[in-house]
Amino acid sequence: MTAVTTARPLAERPSPLTPRGTVWAALRLHGAALVIWVALVAVTAAGLLWAYGLGADAVRAEEQRLSASCAMDSFCGDTPGAASFFYEAVAQLAAYAIVYLPYIVAAWAGATLVARELESGTAQLAWTQSVSPARWLATQLAVPAALITAGTTVLVLLHRLMWADGRDLLYQDWYETDVFRSNGPVAVGSALCALAVGALAGLLVRRTLPALGLAVAVTLAVQTLGDLYRASLWPAVTVTGAAASNLPADAAQLEHGVILTSGERIGNNLACVDNDTAADLTRCMSKSGISDLWATYHPSSHFWPLQLTESAILLTLTALVVFLTFRVLKRRTA
Repeated sequence: MTAVTTARPLAERPSPLTPRGTVWAALRLHGAALVIWVALVAVTAAGLLWAYGLGADAVRAEEQRLSASCAMDSFCGDTPGAASFFYEAVAQLAAYAIVYLPYIVAAWAGATLVARELESGTAQLAWTQSVSPARWLATQLAVPAALITAGTTVLVLLHRLMWADGRDLLYQDWYETDVFRSNGPVAVGSALCALAVGALAGLLVRRTLPALGLAVAVTLAVQTLGDLYRASLWPAVTVTGAAASNLPADAAQLEHGVILTSGERIGNNLACVDNDTAADLTRCMSKSGISDLWATYHPSSHFWPLQLTESAILLTLTALVVFLTFRVLKRRTA
């Protein structure tokens, strides 16, 4: 007896998805997230452009009016006006949008990008449409990574433009956490790391809410460690003598102290650091039993070394997490 096999009609066979088709499928699937991302970037960019142009001009004009009024009024205070208040609010909110962007990316990546598709079976369906799990995950990561990199880079450039022009209005130093994160590639590295962490959390947990919580928690840990150890990523400058009591105005001071005549170094000691002249400093030191002063700080020229070093660490961590994600996917779909 001869076995008869019936070929499946071509119309019923799932058509293979090309790489371009896989990308468009990912965009359609996450269309709502794409719209929200574009809106977030557009609104934040608009706020930064306003602060750079019209907002800064309004504050300077207001300050001139207040100065003219105070010149004729001895009881005039220095309370900022409405324009200054609104300008600072917009600038701070825009900085927050960049600083806290990694948490949003981690939450979305953990809850929606991977976990929800695994939980609902959408990913398994895609794997039956001639899309390998590895290619599916590569598309899931590559498309958001490109959009996140482009959008974050635009916001960072606009923030640098606004901050550089309005330093006299914002009174924020380059080493402050929000300013540092918003003014360089650390923002892009943090967002990409959050994307990778979210994808790995979704693949490990496979449930929407637990994956969201895990991704945000790990991202918070990475951000916190960066803030704690940022100053140690590049060798600081140590000075002694009069230079230690007169650091540059824009220096990020790390440690300061005195060296006793016995040679003992005492940290966080403010003795003799507020003397105006070298003679005053010498008299104070001899009276207090101090042989020298010392201070350790980061000058403003260390901004880019610190930025690039932290960015390299974040991108390396991102690559390791992505590699681990593919390994976990391969093991679970073998």
